[in-house]
Amino acid sequence: MNCGSANLAEFIDLGIQPNGNNFPDTKDQEQVFPMAMQVCQDCWQVQIAEFPSPEFLFSNHPYITGVNVPIVQHFERLVPHIINKLNLQPNALVVDVGCNDGSLLKVFAQHGMRILGVDPGQRTGELAKEQGITVFKTFWNLQTGKAMRQLNIFPDVITATAVFYHVPDLHNFINGLKQLMHKDSVFVVQGVYLKDLLERNEFDHFYHEHSCIHAVAPIKRLFEAHDMRLLDVEFTEIHGGSFVLYVGLNSHPKPTSEAVQQAIEAEEKAGLNKLSTYHDFAATVKQNTDELRKLLLELKQQGKRVFALGAPVKGSTLLNYSNIGADLVTCATEVNQFKIGRLTPGTHIPVVDERTLQQQPDYYLVLSWNFLDYLVEKYKDFLRKGGKFIVPVPHVRVIGSESIH
Repeated sequence: MNCGSANLAEFIDLGIQPNGNNFPDTKDQEQVFPMAMQVCQDCWQVQIAEFPSPEFLFSNHPYITGVNVPIVQHFERLVPHIINKLNLQPNALVVDVGCNDGSLLKVFAQHGMRILGVDPGQRTGELAKEQGITVFKTFWNLQTGKAMRQLNIFPDVITATAVFYHVPDLHNFINGLKQLMHKDSVFVVQGVYLKDLLERNEFDHFYHEHSCIHAVAPIKRLFEAHDMRLLDVEFTEIHGGSFVLYVGLNSHPKPTSEAVQQAIEAEEKAGLNKLSTYHDFAATVKQNTDELRKLLLELKQQGKRVFALGAPVKGSTLLNYSNIGADLVTCATEVNQFKIGRLTPGTHIPVVDERTLQQQPDYYLVLSWNFLDYLVEKYKDFLRKGGKFIVPVPHVRVIGSESIH
């Protein structure tokens, strides 16, 4: 996927699972795929062993950025930071790849930028259109870049947040970027950071949509193969630990920040270039998920009611790998209109509207653990009344009112 080597080592097998973002309305047979992760022992790129077709995964995607309050708040901080960092002038053109409902672009527009989206999603594209955002309904690749070049679209910034690890062909994606980038253009890419994932046991970031998970060293090698270079790297806690990379052509006037080499050295120190690191991670994940299932069985024997808090795609990975279904978790609460009234993929837990709940459970299993601080604040009354959160990552723990800040 990155360097072309066949020297791949599988380090975790999550079994046969359905697409974690395909919420069925009945328990009929679902299409399932193997889900195992590999690491290249030459460039240390982590990638999925088998990637289903992007059309199957993304054409009718149910994720809506705008209903995710912490993500919207993150964008409201990220956008002015990017504008200041890159010294963008009013009316600079921003193209967002995988723009979803246009939440990121909307913030850029509020700061005086011209905006354009690219996204294959049927439903989310309509949501963006309703906000007056122009979206090219297609996947990003070389052909898309060529088509936009023919339209004389030459952006100052191309963004991709939580997108660059959804790509079946990284080289084709980058070739599309190069069709549009001039010497001052910057590709700003945000993604889940492999080092954080491994250190925090965040195995549920592995799902079929994620063709790969990036670290700085492999991604530096990837862009160098296309005469591009990393200009800078920053880190943020969003999604449980992410990087924000700034990438330009080799001719870009900005020098490469020392932060890039510092990040690579930190990755080496953490053992990201050692196979044993990945096997140790897999063993810890198995231990943690065994502990989670044991806890839920004990709570069931005690007559306690457990609901899932949120039904994110990462939750599907956790529930399926841990064999947790409706016998242990009564329902999953959601605000996403495309999930409510349906069932969780594979495990068939009913998804209900959190706004219409008649009664609270004894425990919430927090599948959206990456937004724990936000959820503790949102559910502080529940916790103060004796309710508990079960947090599965980075290790299984039960928290209550003492977690309220």
